[in-house]
Amino acid sequence: MKRGDILLGVIVLAIAAFFLVPKFTHHNTPASGARYAKITIDGDHYKTVELTKEASELDIKSKYGYNILKIYNNGAQMIDADCPDKVCLTFGFVSKVGQTIVCLPHRVLVEIVDENGKGNGDIDAVVQ
Repeated sequence: MKRGDILLGVIVLAIAAFFLVPKFTHHNTPASGARYAKITIDGDHYKTVELTKEASELDIKSKYGYNILKIYNNGAQMIDADCPDKVCLTFGFVSKVGQTIVCLPHRVLVEIVDENGKGNGDIDAVVQ
């Protein structure tokens, strides 16, 4: 190995460490304060439930059908629905402010919000 090879290896390792160290040192601790699952049906507020460690299930019934939302580990997951496509079951576990679960056939929206009732507030796009 020549001196240039060693120098190149050190530079590559330094760059890798620059990107990997923050990933391992940054903990996914929840933001201070409580988080809630805000549930709306057809754009109307249905219920807001606090996300807790203890497991509980919430039946969401409307004229469009039913969904079952499981609250556990300070997050939520849709575990059952009687809609034909069951896409809402594929959203998985959501726990961060701004994440959502959507069931279009039942017009159900579950959004994770903070104690002020707000999501992450980031704008995805502006259409004119």
